[in-house]
Amino acid sequence: MLRTDWTLAEVTALYHQPVLQLVTQAAAVHQQHQTTGEVQVCTLLSVKTGGCPEDCAYCPQAARYHTGVSAHKLLPDAEVLAAARRAQEAGSTRFCMGAAWREIRDNRDFDRVLHMVEQVNGLGLEVCCTLGMLNEYQAERLKQAGLHAYNHNLDTSAEHYGEIITTRTYDDRLNTLEHVRKAGLSVCSGGIIGLGETDVDRVAMLHTLATLPAHPESVPVNALVPVAGTPLAEQPRVSVWEMLRMIATARILMPTTMVRLSAGRQEMPVTEQALCFLAGANSIFSGEKLLTTPNPGFDEDQQMFALLGLTARKSFKHAPEGATVLTSAAVEA
Repeated sequence: MLRTDWTLAEVTALYHQPVLQLVTQAAAVHQQHQTTGEVQVCTLLSVKTGGCPEDCAYCPQAARYHTGVSAHKLLPDAEVLAAARRAQEAGSTRFCMGAAWREIRDNRDFDRVLHMVEQVNGLGLEVCCTLGMLNEYQAERLKQAGLHAYNHNLDTSAEHYGEIITTRTYDDRLNTLEHVRKAGLSVCSGGIIGLGETDVDRVAMLHTLATLPAHPESVPVNALVPVAGTPLAEQPRVSVWEMLRMIATARILMPTTMVRLSAGRQEMPVTEQALCFLAGANSIFSGEKLLTTPNPGFDEDQQMFALLGLTARKSFKHAPEGATVLTSAAVEA
């Protein structure tokens, strides 16, 4: 039975085990609850880049920072659909669309995103969006359009949050997750390490995720990719041992969740990524960019899969009740 009543002391004790003991325990939980060697391959496309009014200290898309990221409006539908087809042909089964918005507004841009969701869902891909804060009505509209999952990361602990972001509150993020869950969408929520937080903050964030009313179906574990021009540009690279602790602890706390090895993979050799898969990671983003930062390409990941004996998880393997699944016949050629 899945637990959502973990105590902070229990999570702390898990996290601080000797790292090999922690990874061994996580691998056993992973084998019990997941299909060994199966990895969900996702692709993330920025459908609207830059110009964001938020002050997230890690983000090159914040308008207040000078990072060299050029702002652009929503991509044309045809360009998004072509990118989704390329991702599918390369082996992705989940396609995520991100827009640099603080929150969704009920306007023509949102209507266009809804149409993009319908079109990509028609290819048979799991469709995920990350569009900022949203209300219950907007979550319902996304679900009706065929959205499978919604991403809204906590980023860090409640205690450290104010050091990273001041333009929205931690409760704002939790409220968005509640709206996503109420709409019957799959919840994707994780965080970033390397923001200057402590182990106490990392444990607190994992505790928050694992004690939500229901575990998120997907938990991305991101290592900060420092970008020149942001307040965190000089942060040191996160080590593989730190990633292993986060991934392994997340796997033990949330056995049926997809634990995604996300940002920072570009700097990790295959040997380090293999350790993360052993510790319970079973999802990655593949493709040359994660919104605006570098990421391993499809060919590179296919070579890694062949070397490690990994296979791609099929779309909609465990779709939430009531999920809308269309067929490719629903999409115009």
